[in-house]
Amino acid sequence: MSEEMKRANIRMGRRMVLGGIFSTALLLPFGQIAQAQILGKLGLGDILGKASDSALGKLEQPGAYFNDKDIRIGLPIIGKAGGGLFGSILSAGSKLGILDGVTRKINDAAGLAAGEAKPIFRDAINGLSFNDVPGLVKQSDGGTRYLRTSSNDALQGKMSPLVDSALGDLGVYNQFDKLANKHSFIRAAGLNREGINKSVTDQGLDGIFSYMGTEEESFRKNPLGEAGDLGKVLKGIF
Repeated sequence: MSEEMKRANIRMGRRMVLGGIFSTALLLPFGQIAQAQILGKLGLGDILGKASDSALGKLEQPGAYFNDKDIRIGLPIIGKAGGGLFGSILSAGSKLGILDGVTRKINDAAGLAAGEAKPIFRDAINGLSFNDVPGLVKQSDGGTRYLRTSSNDALQGKMSPLVDSALGDLGVYNQFDKLANKHSFIRAAGLNREGINKSVTDQGLDGIFSYMGTEEESFRKNPLGEAGDLGKVLKGIF
């Protein structure tokens, strides 16, 4: 075989591989693993990092949590595990205006915590091994789902102090303490600093992951950003 024919075969082989990279018709398990590895080369970790930064950047804006009814943080018990006698009593207290302003403040506290959480999420993402989970490639928010499954408890532990500081800085704890001295149902409903912190942290993370999933899907549609990056990736592959 002549050198020219060899070079032609190599070029054809590369074209076939490139077609496989961007094909969505990889059905065999081996193909799925290869696709996951290639997506890793294209920067799934970087995509997820950008998604987390973007999501947290949006959520740290004043009123972001409160103004989005899909992620708005409700009062503890009502928001997460409402129901029963105490839930009904607390809901009635809210309707009577006794808890006016508290809901807005706890949402603002979650926003403040989100603004401080970017390095926490980046560290968690950097610790993931995406190539071990070929299924990530199938879901538009697969990286976000994997992060939540693998790192939720750790993120919760690191977010909790941020939420605690924000709740204190915004006067939420003091407001609850004053209200509890006037209205016994607040203590009876199990509202205390620890419970408030956990509820706001849990619901705050729900909002973060919701936004991250949307951002990840958007970044996946254009993962490289600049066309020049594609050449670098392909050079590394071939």
